[in-house]
Amino acid sequence: MRYLVTGAHGMLGSDLAAVLASTEGADATLLSRADLDVTDRAAVIAAAAGHDVIVNAAAYTAVDDAEANEEAAAAINALGAENLAIAAREAGARLVQVSTDYVFGGNATEPYAEDTEREPLGAYGRTKAEGERLALAAHPLGTYVVRTAWLYGQHGGNFAATMLKLAASRPSVSVVDDQFGQPTWTLDLAKQIVLLMESGAPAGVYHGTNGGSASWYEFARAVYTECGLDPERVQRTDSSAFVRPAPRPSYSVLGHDRWRTVGLAPMRPWSEALRAAVAEGAVGSTGA
Repeated sequence: MRYLVTGAHGMLGSDLAAVLASTEGADATLLSRADLDVTDRAAVIAAAAGHDVIVNAAAYTAVDDAEANEEAAAAINALGAENLAIAAREAGARLVQVSTDYVFGGNATEPYAEDTEREPLGAYGRTKAEGERLALAAHPLGTYVVRTAWLYGQHGGNFAATMLKLAASRPSVSVVDDQFGQPTWTLDLAKQIVLLMESGAPAGVYHGTNGGSASWYEFARAVYTECGLDPERVQRTDSSAFVRPAPRPSYSVLGHDRWRTVGLAPMRPWSEALRAAVAEGAVGSTGA
């Protein structure tokens, strides 16, 4: 099976490359943002030719910057997704469109089901929601929207890495305890995406997050604990202490019923994934 991965030098793309390298019978073309401009439809169609699966890990992810640059974000997150869906359709390939919990409003009290109506709060969420809509419309029988959230991993900046960096320079750190989601290891997500493609499961929307839920405060304490640091150094605060241009959903826990419906196991609990990530060196330890 021939895979094309866009955004292949990012945190998720790098783990996808590693998983595909160890997947028997998989051949991967890995394209960074510099290699392929997803807003260039002709270039995307040319790049897609001869592939069986396209995984779109390219995205405009600067959530706060998107508030002032929504057109630029939409070019990548919405138009880029549509271009890749059209290219996949013309190549006879399947598309995995990686999306986000930000397509929801964050006012739920139980995990969002895959078929919940989109209700984004800010510019980033709007552009990703539009990307989902355009991709599914352009290639309905071959588009797999995989929504994820709170990503961390070895190959890029992320919350866990930031917490450890702060641990090395500060005696304590304040973290919000009124936003809830699912910390998700990019290596687990990469494996789940490849499993989805290798299984032959039907197209549609899937939620690609580790199981369970946590606040950012709980996640930070878990990172400290797993890395041998004193979790009491993490202090509780709320969102009013961190005013940002883009609104953050207060509750963005995603449900995983679709996996069970198609006969596949959802991803493991986030706490188990974090422990494994630390053990494998994907989340660094510090002597602070």
